Amino acid sequence: MAPSYPAMALDAEQQQRFAELIDQHRGIVFKVAGTYARGPDDRDDLAQEIAAQLWYGFPRYDGSRRFSTWMYRIALNVAISHLRSATQRQRHWLALDLSLHDVPDDHDADHEHNQQVRALHRFIQAQEPLNRALLLLYLEDRSTREMADILGITETNVATKISRLKQRIRDEI
Repeated sequence: MAPSYPAMALDAEQQQRFAELIDQHRGIVFKVAGTYARGPDDRDDLAQEIAAQLWYGFPRYDGSRRFSTWMYRIALNVAISHLRSATQRQRHWLALDLSLHDVPDDHDADHEHNQQVRALHRFIQAQEPLNRALLLLYLEDRSTREMADILGITETNVATKISRLKQRIRDEI
């Protein structure tokens, strides 16, 4: 059953601004949905839920802050909630659909590089939601400050967690 949302009226100017911002940053929705969803149908459902939450939250968006930071925070919160509910329905392992991540197939010239990319994707998928979010943001070249703002943790905590994740990657991959 789909959640019900309070009616949030946006005037025509707000609707236009929302559409422009979403169009500029729509890759965030697809990256987050692709990272946290099991397959194409689940990914589409999650992307739709993220878009709905962005729409309903837009009247509360503070225009003095970066839209992409606000958008990531909403998207990751929705994705983590989605993952938790999916995990309750179907325990443990989430399969990685490599086609979602534009990984070339094994017939490319750089087979070893492709294998490393696949190993990194498997590593990311095996992480708990917060670490998965950190890795996604880190690979997007987000600053420590922006990651902290998006995830609601301190910059020191971000730096520590990223350092530990990098070491685990070196050890495991």
